[in-house]
Amino acid sequence: MARPAQGRSGRTRGEQGSPQRRVSRPDEEGIIPVLAGVAREVDNAVKRPPTRAAVRTQFQVVALLVREERARVIADRALSESKRTQELKRLDGVATQLAKTAARDTSLLALLAEDARVSDAARAYKATVMRAGGLEPPEEPEPAPVVAPTPAAENRVVPISAIARQRANPFLEPDFEAVAERLAARPRRLAGWELLEPLFRSFEVAGPGAPACMTLPEGRSTIVVPGRELMPHQAQVVAATARGHRTFLLADEPGLGKTAQALLAAQAANAFPLLVVVPNVVKTNWAHEVGLWTPLRTVSVVHGDGERVDAFADVVVVNYELLDRHVGWLGDLGFRGMVVDEAHFIKNKTSQRSQHVLALSERIRERTSRPLLMALTGTPLINDIEDFRAIWQFLGWIDETVPLGPLMTALEETGLTPADRGFAAAARQAVIERGIVRRRKADVAADIPARRVADLPVELDGAVGRSIRAAEAALAQRMLEHYRSAVQVRGHEHAGDGIDLELARRVAAAELKDASSKTGGENVFSMVRRIGQAKAGLAADYAAQLARNVGKVVFFAKHVDVMDHAEQLFADRGIRYSSIRGDQTPRARAKAIKDFVEDPGVSIVVCSLTAAGVGLNLQVASNLVLAELSWTYAEQTQAIDRVHRIGQAEPVTAWRVIAAQTIDSKIAELIDSKSGLAARALDGAAEGEDSSSTDLQLDALVALLTDALAAEGLS
Repeated sequence: MARPAQGRSGRTRGEQGSPQRRVSRPDEEGIIPVLAGVAREVDNAVKRPPTRAAVRTQFQVVALLVREERARVIADRALSESKRTQELKRLDGVATQLAKTAARDTSLLALLAEDARVSDAARAYKATVMRAGGLEPPEEPEPAPVVAPTPAAENRVVPISAIARQRANPFLEPDFEAVAERLAARPRRLAGWELLEPLFRSFEVAGPGAPACMTLPEGRSTIVVPGRELMPHQAQVVAATARGHRTFLLADEPGLGKTAQALLAAQAANAFPLLVVVPNVVKTNWAHEVGLWTPLRTVSVVHGDGERVDAFADVVVVNYELLDRHVGWLGDLGFRGMVVDEAHFIKNKTSQRSQHVLALSERIRERTSRPLLMALTGTPLINDIEDFRAIWQFLGWIDETVPLGPLMTALEETGLTPADRGFAAAARQAVIERGIVRRRKADVAADIPARRVADLPVELDGAVGRSIRAAEAALAQRMLEHYRSAVQVRGHEHAGDGIDLELARRVAAAELKDASSKTGGENVFSMVRRIGQAKAGLAADYAAQLARNVGKVVFFAKHVDVMDHAEQLFADRGIRYSSIRGDQTPRARAKAIKDFVEDPGVSIVVCSLTAAGVGLNLQVASNLVLAELSWTYAEQTQAIDRVHRIGQAEPVTAWRVIAAQTIDSKIAELIDSKSGLAARALDGAAEGEDSSSTDLQLDALVALLTDALAAEGLS
């Protein structure tokens, strides 16, 4: 991290460390010139993306100190009015520099939020800057001793709706059946034997090549709700649940519909209310999937301190990072089922997230008779079986020392001990039959389309999300005013009861023409670019999860800064990647392709949507992430066709990341609506049926305007 500029003394040191004096001007003294110097350093660094963590820390510290210094200057009664005005003007200069910097990289805006987290590194750097400016930093409190987290302790926040639900249903049925099951499953013949290590080791030594999948009933394609078909392999898990199975380690590859299987299994088991614990990047998608697969069930997503959570909902979705605040009331709510998505996140049993998940699972099993417990992960079971110790404990198959319940009963019934030759194979099968389900795309290729686009809605939180939604509202308001003006000019005799779609289209066309000619100001193009920048980290995070689960992944983006952001995240996580961009030489491009195709250690290729959308063969992967939306259906299809080519042995899944509650969603709908038009165009499109990028941009603006008009009561 760069050192702050010189301090109050105005001194610098020569190469030998001896002080060199010079006369300093009054405006060079104090904290403000130090802040200005660091702000200039930050701006220069942001001009050379990607913006690194150290630079982000500098940006946040300068912003914090500008805010604090402004408050101090305003409150300082010893300053004359002219001096106060002068100091505030200098601070405004630093703030303006920060604003220009944030305009280059809008992800920095999140660091300006009131609730933005200040890291230990930022606090340390802040103290350094203050000393350089001649200020004495406040004393930091003594760090609290590090103790193991106590998930069972009442934790911090209880939403009002949770209290209301507990008052409405203060008594929960005692779980006598679960107690009886535990007593019946105490070890008899195997008492005194160490069983957990032999169980884990059995997956390394027994049945090499044998599928790690429980015996499942036959499944068949079923229309669950209009437009939603359950595929045969998905129906098998739902059927097993309907027959009474209640614990699953669902380890299907990504793209095989684990979310739908979990929700419909909960439906079959009547496991509502259902708690779903997920990574932040898929939290919004889970709420979306509840509406698709179980439309009669209500869903509530936990954000922040849970002020808006509906504790009476059938499905409550919370991300791992928020469990620390909510584990207390979640454990007391009376859930009848729990799903943990990307369950490998809890593999480290000493981590707080793992302990919270295990505490919630134990609480549910104590209070609910035969709850539905499902751990979802695409990670192959055989990679590192120790990673699944916490997952087995979450499912209630084991505790810290011994197998539990039906698993212990099954081991007793083998008639073998760990000293017997056949114990490993029998033990492995006993664990698998407790609920391990593992299918690959190649195994069920006949069930699923050769290629499909799977939407992944994400929520843009914090200052960035608020800024984008405000900009979208301002754009809609601007078109709304133009529409009203046009209606007034036409006079009452031309006014109708509903929306004049032709007029709305002309207003949108005028806005689009202005946007194309503008170099500054907020318009549809700059707004879509900002959305892409805001999604970059979430899209890259999901690509990293995919790479861990299935291997090779292709990552497509339109803009260089989004590619830079993704590559920085991959580098920070130790994920090897190659990059295909428009400014590469033919030799560099060929090397990037070869590295991705031939080097097993290169997991991700980051591609420009325009530079890599044609002429490439990347069929070594069967999963791709579309981090930014295209303006044409054809451009999206060309990107998918880099993977879905002759010789591709597996079905291809394109994961399209969409910013929920923004114009991004409208663009995705419009792209999909053009797919039928594109198919008809192969046989000769009718005149006027051109699906150009201009058409889609215009349609997106029309949709934005008509939504605003509808909100005013027109229809």
